[in-house]
Amino acid sequence: MSDLIVVESVSKRYVTSSGPIEALHDVSLSVGAGEFCTLIGPSGCGKSTLLGMLGGLVTADTGRLLVDGRPVNGPDPGRVATVFQDAGLFPWRTALENVEFGLELQGVPRERRRAVATELLGPLGLRDFAEKYPRELSGGLRQRVAIGRALAIDTQIILMDEPFGALDEQTRLLMGEWLLDIWRRTRKTVVFVTHSLHEALALSTRVMVMTARPGRIKRVLELPMPYPRAMESAEMVALRATLWSGIRDESLRAMGER
Repeated sequence: MSDLIVVESVSKRYVTSSGPIEALHDVSLSVGAGEFCTLIGPSGCGKSTLLGMLGGLVTADTGRLLVDGRPVNGPDPGRVATVFQDAGLFPWRTALENVEFGLELQGVPRERRRAVATELLGPLGLRDFAEKYPRELSGGLRQRVAIGRALAIDTQIILMDEPFGALDEQTRLLMGEWLLDIWRRTRKTVVFVTHSLHEALALSTRVMVMTARPGRIKRVLELPMPYPRAMESAEMVALRATLWSGIRDESLRAMGER
């Protein structure tokens, strides 16, 4: 598997009214093409900052980031799409029109972008909601529209920053199963940020555990077992304990700093 994403010795410091805060320190990692890689760690450890760097929305102070061998110097919607916790839909656009939006920005002709978006509605489970506005959709359906918007522009990489964090537990579990099915069909490269141990273990090919601020990669957990995963099996229970042990120590350290 070739490395599609490479992060080399990246650091980031923010200047605040109470003084500088080092968000990330000397972070290095790589993500292979077609991988589902999850970043997990205590709150404030720099997960979202790192994702923002990969999307070209945040500039690193030191180090470099490469996507497909080229430096990340700013947003590149032709290669990287981002899905945030807030779906960020346009309230005056229907579900179908929201899915089309990225294609519209790329200058794709109306007939072509309508065809692409319409074809996506089936696997997205949105065919019956094409003409609905965001206010008429549940939280889970709104997130499907946001993910559909990212899929429509057909990038190599999708960055996902806690996309299910605002959903109730049942919807979150169902959305995780749905996302896994979409990923297995498309084999996009996904970098996923979550606080959920269940999501990390159920979805990922690899989990990268981050330290408390300043964030660094503490441990990488390989998850080669097939899907769907038996989350109550002895193997998965042991992996959950291993993952929690590393995160618990870092979370306690982060709480001690406050």
